[in-house]
Amino acid sequence: RCSWQASGGGLVQAGGSLRLSCAASGFTFDDYAIGWFRQAPGKEREGVSCISSGNSSNTYYLDSVKGRFTISSDNAKNTVYLEMNSLKPEDTAVYYCAALYSFCTFITSGVDYWGEGTLVTVSS
Repeated sequence: RCSWQASGGGLVQAGGSLRLSCAASGFTFDDYAIGWFRQAPGKEREGVSCISSGNSSNTYYLDSVKGRFTISSDNAKNTVYLEMNSLKPEDTAVYYCAALYSFCTFITSGVDYWGEGTLVTVSS
């Protein structure tokens, strides 16, 4: 079946680290740029990071997470990861993996497939 679900969320203290992952099935992982989006309570969903598909290694980050978060992918496993370090309370959100055909974008309307989210809570 087609699936795209984030996992690895949880409760961490400020300054801590967490690794999220998404494993895809039911579509061709290599054909898509893979992004991470998040939505905090009372706020709009925003793009966090994205990695280009295929033979491109381009990565993109939201300014507020640059230097703290790292996106990576393992195409053989159809899996994308988001390593989050130096977490801050403002990082608290539901994080979603997203598949975007051909190219990266932080515009939510550009997402072709949304995964189920995982909640990250960062305490002060």
